[in-house]
Amino acid sequence: MPRHPVWPLLLAPFLLTGCDQLSERAGFENPAKLEAEGKAIGAACRHAGRGLEDCYRLNRTAQKAAVFAGWREMNDYMVKNNIEVIEPSVPADTPRRARKTEETAEATAAAPAETPGKP
Repeated sequence: MPRHPVWPLLLAPFLLTGCDQLSERAGFENPAKLEAEGKAIGAACRHAGRGLEDCYRLNRTAQKAAVFAGWREMNDYMVKNNIEVIEPSVPADTPRRARKTEETAEATAAAPAETPGKP
């Protein structure tokens, strides 16, 4: 009866200890992290008084189920503790790209114009 080497079985746990770090460096998404981020986004939207539709539209990459869970948890918490809505400083209908374009245009308009004849 041939003997099987036991050392690979003893070495396997030591080789597999860093698998989670390898998956992060390889670019694989961590489902727990994505869910936590979605819940945080949903809670922030509810605290700012935004509706779910606005929250989904402003955060297209977030998981909708996690956003809804965070929104609902924050709603329950706010109702229970009589917390008022904080008005958002950025309107919901302004996409991020358009805001950056507006800021760039404002900065350009505020800069002094150079005259071609003077150094």
